[in-house]
Amino acid sequence: MNHSSVLTHLQKSLAYKKPFVFYRKPNSNIVCENVQLDNELYFLDNYNEKGFIFAPFDNTEKTILFPLDKTTISKHVYLVNPLLSETVINDVEYDNHKKNHIDLVNSGIEYIKNNKVPKIVLSRKETIHKKDVDIVAVFENLLNKYEKAFVYVWFHPKVGLWLGATPETLLNTHNNNFKTMSLAGTQVFNKNTDVFWEEKEIQEHKFVTDYIVEELNKLNITCNVTLPTTIKAGNLLHIQVNISGRLKNTSVIDKVIKALHPTPAICGLPKEKAKNFILKNENYNREFYTGFLGELNFELDKRQNKNNKRNIENHAYNFKQIQSALFVNLRCMQIKKNEISIYVGGGITKDSNAEKEYFETVAKSKVMKSVIIPT
Repeated sequence: MNHSSVLTHLQKSLAYKKPFVFYRKPNSNIVCENVQLDNELYFLDNYNEKGFIFAPFDNTEKTILFPLDKTTISKHVYLVNPLLSETVINDVEYDNHKKNHIDLVNSGIEYIKNNKVPKIVLSRKETIHKKDVDIVAVFENLLNKYEKAFVYVWFHPKVGLWLGATPETLLNTHNNNFKTMSLAGTQVFNKNTDVFWEEKEIQEHKFVTDYIVEELNKLNITCNVTLPTTIKAGNLLHIQVNISGRLKNTSVIDKVIKALHPTPAICGLPKEKAKNFILKNENYNREFYTGFLGELNFELDKRQNKNNKRNIENHAYNFKQIQSALFVNLRCMQIKKNEISIYVGGGITKDSNAEKEYFETVAKSKVMKSVIIPT
């Protein structure tokens, strides 16, 4: 199917108001369309189930499932439009946003110092009032601007509508092989990726990497860890380390996910202390922001690819190989009628500067604002 038909299908799904998700994996030209056949709200019972999942930040709450056997799936080729220009935002600084976030960060720094907690990730929600939000156009802009991200639009009539372009993989499995990443530290991109990282960002990233490796080692999983590199995600730079290995069997996926989520990259360390501070002090519900979403136990076989000359994602799959592809829900927004809620945050350590942390969230909010607010 051509470029415009993907957007036509999305427009129809929005009109039908059935549960759906349209998404594109990083560095792919395939947009997947999953439409649930009924309006029931299904929840995940265990990680042996198959379907598209949408999990909240709070891991004590339920994960939503679009069951594979109750879903129709289509795949569309989408070619990025290279003529799309970068949007320049005349950003409005809201004094109450700034004061509230700085007060929150200062409280976090004090808690870290008094309780010997290495890191807490603190966030805020910014609401924009905008009439007649063109969701199809927002999704198209995300596809065009963030080729290296997991881009999605997700809807359930009993939950709402979310869109995002996240640079962070939570867990990618192909049979018993797995990949994850440690992603932390933020700078605004300024023409090149050869930048200097301060000790605060380096240490913050090391917390995340060490935690992931230690948790996987507890499950007797040996990891291969790459050297840190600077990667570009939209208008921002981050420090990234890739972590990979082999699982003894696919039955341990649930333990791996429970160990990883929420990671220090989006919660803090130790996990429970950081999470409790967040829930008591952020004064809003993150809902699905910093949760995760994606394919769980999708079955792939050669027969799928025989009919697709493009050979989806250039893999030659054997019969009945199983893949899960889960991504942390960062750089996202929620749309309710004429309100757009944007969620942004950052990692706080004892060396953090509250005002600098606020302006980091401003830079992150521009990722989403750039696809919904014209110049």
